[in-house]
Amino acid sequence: MSKISMNPNNDYCPQTLFLYGTYDENGNPDFGLFCWLSYIWDGELGVMCCMGGDKLTKRNIERDKVFSANLVTEELLAVADYLGCVSGKNPDKMKIDLDIGKGEVLNVPILNKSPVSYELEVTDFISKHDGKVMLCKIRNVLQDESLSSDETVEQKLARIAPIRTTAKTYLSYDGKALGMWGEPMKTIKK
Repeated sequence: MSKISMNPNNDYCPQTLFLYGTYDENGNPDFGLFCWLSYIWDGELGVMCCMGGDKLTKRNIERDKVFSANLVTEELLAVADYLGCVSGKNPDKMKIDLDIGKGEVLNVPILNKSPVSYELEVTDFISKHDGKVMLCKIRNVLQDESLSSDETVEQKLARIAPIRTTAKTYLSYDGKALGMWGEPMKTIKK
């Protein structure tokens, strides 16, 4: 296989999407869409994530040092796309139909329709030029009880259908394109 040099990109390295849940300074839930999340080991399983730019979600996490990470599935794609495309500075952003619950261990909002929600506590912030890397302890995992069934991992993943993204395209669990960023949200009725 011959290779060519390219400018830095991650176009063929799809990442799983999560909606990060925080409370704003008035205690109102806010969710933002992110894919820069992976796992770390530091004596126990943890999470590392990164956020760049000035975002309400980022400011909320910096202030409270806790947030939820809710797995995005095909069922949640339109709302996730909306929450990812509409700025947290828009006062009407959260005026959509969401089934919001509360974490069981940390004071974080969760999305009840997400099959897996992590309750995360930030232990370290690593500041970069325009971003912050956050190292987090997983304080609790809220998981749909149907994932405790005797199905295989492949069957469970196919059933919950987590969404991945790369090259500004949403991809289904089995790799089918589900639209470009900004397209699925057009189906949301406000």
